Amino acid sequence: MIKLPSGIDVDNLVDNLKNFSWEAADILLSYSDDIKKSKQKINFLENKNNNDPVTLADLEVNELIIKRINENYQNINWEILSEENFKKTNNYNKSADWIWVLDPLDGTKDFIQGTGNYAMHLALNFKKEPIIGVVLIPEKNELWITNGEELWCERRNGNILKQNLSKKNILQEMTIVTSKNHNNEKLKNLIERVSFKEIIVMGSIGCKIASILRGESDIYISLSLPGKSSPKDWDFAAPEAILKAAGGSITNIDNSSLVYGRNDLQHSGIIIASNGKQNHKKICSQLREIIEKYGIYPL
Repeated sequence: MIKLPSGIDVDNLVDNLKNFSWEAADILLSYSDDIKKSKQKINFLENKNNNDPVTLADLEVNELIIKRINENYQNINWEILSEENFKKTNNYNKSADWIWVLDPLDGTKDFIQGTGNYAMHLALNFKKEPIIGVVLIPEKNELWITNGEELWCERRNGNILKQNLSKKNILQEMTIVTSKNHNNEKLKNLIERVSFKEIIVMGSIGCKIASILRGESDIYISLSLPGKSSPKDWDFAAPEAILKAAGGSITNIDNSSLVYGRNDLQHSGIIIASNGKQNHKKICSQLREIIEKYGIYPL
């Protein structure tokens, strides 16, 4: 069992996280329903940035989760890194050993478009490594949870779903899940060169990782273009926690671990998430060979 800050019991913590998450689900589902019915989606936006929209739902869930953590754990020496708060202050105590990493709404564009492929991410990092994590997918009634050792998925009524990672380990036999709202020609080129068996398109990194956990897909590739924005700590922390707890892997293309707590919080370059630890290094190596052979991306 993992050693949490003094006074924290992991089972009680997980119970609280479940309660917080289903409260967040109510908020997200309510806004989602209103957005689907409305012809004026702009009324639900906090900003007008088409590339990085923020909705009222982002802000309400952000406030809820931070409030619940603070009121239930008043004397615990941990930090909270929230996407929405960091955008405003550009500051947090990155030297803290224990840091909550929160993305109140991952997949905002899908949320606005009404696809249902959005999620809430919440992870507890210890010394810059995700340990405990939840990925909430309200439209699927799924709450993926790891207590640091096990992974499971709960319905709101408490029913448990088990992960179902596939055993596929040959690239051309694998199904890749890729982004819906990010037009990236280099990634498209790589996917075409590999000739994956099938391509699934959806928003939200949390939703993509959950599709791997269900066995619907086998691999996800994040390819950030030089000079462009990249995923941040809050995009990957909770998805990494749940995928690793299930027996999957997520690394940079050189098979090195993701590094959290950088000054810019960015995860640039190429990141690979796959269905198994044993084959992951070989997959990374094969993808690297294809990239170098066709000059797809500067490595």
